[in-house]
Amino acid sequence: MADHVPVTKAVVPAAGLGTRFLPATKATPKEMLPIVDKPAIQYVVEEAVSAGLDDILLITGRGKRPIEDHFDRAYELEEALRAKEDPERLHSVRESAELADVHYVRQGEPKGLGHAVHCARRHVGDEPFAVLLGDDLIDERDALLQRMLEVRETYGGSVVALMEVEPEQVSLYGCAAIEPTDEDDVVRVTDLVEKPVPGEAPSRWIIIGRYVCDPAVFDVLEKTPPGRGGEIQLTDALLTLAKRDRSEGGPVHGVLFRGRRYDTGNKLDYLRTVVQFAADRPELADEFLPWLREFVAKHDEAGR
Repeated sequence: MADHVPVTKAVVPAAGLGTRFLPATKATPKEMLPIVDKPAIQYVVEEAVSAGLDDILLITGRGKRPIEDHFDRAYELEEALRAKEDPERLHSVRESAELADVHYVRQGEPKGLGHAVHCARRHVGDEPFAVLLGDDLIDERDALLQRMLEVRETYGGSVVALMEVEPEQVSLYGCAAIEPTDEDDVVRVTDLVEKPVPGEAPSRWIIIGRYVCDPAVFDVLEKTPPGRGGEIQLTDALLTLAKRDRSEGGPVHGVLFRGRRYDTGNKLDYLRTVVQFAADRPELADEFLPWLREFVAKHDEAGR
């Protein structure tokens, strides 16, 4: 049993084509699009590291070499910054290469999130592991992943992050049917539906891009047929585990997350995220927020 094995590894799927951001993503991975001055994927890796996971596996594909370069040393750039006596930027360049022990495996062909996670099997082995999706950024002030690791330690099995949304949004996500436990922020997951038909969702609690998986998920994924969209869905495998007891790799619990989540999966939400992150930066906010207020006021006035 993997119940009492500590979680030290994180899997970050990064093989998507990023078609929503074309033409910007024609030659640049969507994961490398900046949130102010740092690529989105670095925030995700930093979140894993802050939760104690310093062994990171990135699931990549063709055209993702810039991600590998970002987490590698850039000796010529470092030397140039050293010669310019610019220690602040030198530190920022080195930081990404020193964050964690980063590994890579290619997915080959995009067959869904479940297939991407299964590609991690050789690296992860028979250990529990976390999965962090790059489209979801969790505010560093909200220790969601740390809480999920605590729940895994207590209950075993797998853990998903759940967030309540308006009814009209539920059909855009995987949705969970839940039962309460003795803890206010922890529920037992009894059913999972990927992008339910509007009006037929089991709840308003959707799965966001954070998972802690029991290694039993690999055997289940191997036997999971393609589901919605012709892809192998991680939610289908987790539903199988939700019906098992602890001795067989189950059950599945959910952490009810009521904190700050930033979506970078589409253009509008990406722009919102950039503005929110800029407004939270003390060195930018003093000038940025007055400009933003003035811009909005002028925009409103012009529209009257």
